[in-house]
Amino acid sequence: MTEYQAMGRALELALRGTGKVSPNPRVGCVILRDGEIIAEGWHDHFGGMHAEVHALTSARSSLDGATLVVTLEPCAHHGKQPPCTDAIIATKRRPDGTLDPERGIRRVVIGMRDPNPAAGGGLEKLQQAGIEVTVGVREQECWWLNRFFVKHVTTGKPYVIGKAAISLDGCIATRDGASVWISGEESRRRSHALRAEVDAVLVGRGTVQRDDPHLGPRLVRGKMPRRIVLDTHLRLAPTHRVFSDSHRMRTVVCTSPQAAVTSTAELLKRRGVMVLPVPLDEKGRLSLAAVFDVLGEELLVSSVLVEGGQEVLSGCVADGLLDELHLFVAPMLLGAGIGAFGRLAVESLSAAPRWHYHAISRAGDDLHIVLFPQRSSA
Repeated sequence: MTEYQAMGRALELALRGTGKVSPNPRVGCVILRDGEIIAEGWHDHFGGMHAEVHALTSARSSLDGATLVVTLEPCAHHGKQPPCTDAIIATKRRPDGTLDPERGIRRVVIGMRDPNPAAGGGLEKLQQAGIEVTVGVREQECWWLNRFFVKHVTTGKPYVIGKAAISLDGCIATRDGASVWISGEESRRRSHALRAEVDAVLVGRGTVQRDDPHLGPRLVRGKMPRRIVLDTHLRLAPTHRVFSDSHRMRTVVCTSPQAAVTSTAELLKRRGVMVLPVPLDEKGRLSLAAVFDVLGEELLVSSVLVEGGQEVLSGCVADGLLDELHLFVAPMLLGAGIGAFGRLAVESLSAAPRWHYHAISRAGDDLHIVLFPQRSSA
């Protein structure tokens, strides 16, 4: 097995931490000796053993002369776990504590460097111990795996994904609001897989009022994300599912500072729902940018899936807050329906938000389109 192939296996292992390690990164690790894998490891849950240590402790044979392949630079700091660099270097120590170049891990292959300033320096520490280090093997894939972590640890803000099920002409519902079901079963399964991957799912008051959604990954195995509801004046009835079901303690209501001290807010708090005051924008609505800032900084939410509806999706696009957009396009036409981004006020083609296609695939009878925003260079 080549190091490139080994990194592919490490990426697969890292996925086992999906939904369980945030706000930490997903990390996978394999150890090669004479081209054969002798150990595997991954970061399984927040606070748990790191991937490198997991692999080192599960080795089936001697580590002498072996190559450790890991998706992310081994950490060099003390957090909930001791530094992984120390564990790797320890494989080279003689009983008297001195380093022996013939013992233990000889080479470390890293997918990408750790962007966390508090955890960096692992590469240099390994090199100082006489370990050969290579960086950048399948780097783009490793970044994609941890794009949520990268943004959160470098900016304090969550990575924001927009998602909409739309008709061919861009509608999320008929004129009278009917939207069940525009997309097919495979599209819904993929949507639920996204829910299981992120820390939080965000919707506006209108979506809760109209659909009374569950917002959990019912069609796939996975943890329940935080459910973020935007309700500026706290007008939603406390009988809605997100406020009254068994997962209500995973619900966060973002509301105005004034509404956050009302009797309705106190009732929700007694039920276990978190009420989070957020500043208003110049139009008297919740500032979406402030919502994401509060989620990232106060609740350590590293990723948010925005599921709409029209006003929230349009606002996120208009304010340049989306890092990624998933559109599930169904082969139907709704004509005078509710447009997914119908609240955008684009004055000219040159001012229109533009996107890069990242991936297009079939999802049953639908198309699943993944896009990245084109960021202005100005």
